[in-house]
Amino acid sequence: MSLKILFVCLGNICRSPTAQGVMEKLLADAGLSHAVIVDSAGTSAYHIGAKPDQRSILAAKKRGYEISGQRARRVEFEDFNDFNLILAADSSNLSSLLEDAPHEARNKIKLILDYSNCKTKDIPDPYYGGEAGFNNVLDLLEDACRNIIKQEVCS
Repeated sequence: MSLKILFVCLGNICRSPTAQGVMEKLLADAGLSHAVIVDSAGTSAYHIGAKPDQRSILAAKKRGYEISGQRARRVEFEDFNDFNLILAADSSNLSSLLEDAPHEARNKIKLILDYSNCKTKDIPDPYYGGEAGFNNVLDLLEDACRNIIKQEVCS
């Protein structure tokens, strides 16, 4: 059985699609794509069907990640059963997920940065900021995704 990871942010157009792209590339580079299914979603329905934010696409592309083919979707009830690990971008989205999740699924919901070496636990939403915010998101996600692979895939 493959490990299935769902990355979640508010609208599924900045942080979570970037996380999906980073994780998919790191897995491919390590020859581990076959071992993990990766997806992303949002806790809101603001952008269903939309591409990731253009600034996310550009920042990701500069580092070799391709995310332009993704489309925003909202977390669905089935996701709580389908995924082994559901990782929220920040504490607000974590709270939303825990509220919506069936009791038996709550132990698989964590913050993405629970896997990071940094002190902060919330990935800041870059939507209202500039290029530096999108690069910061990538820095945080690269660190966390490497650790997710070490702790959850290669353990």
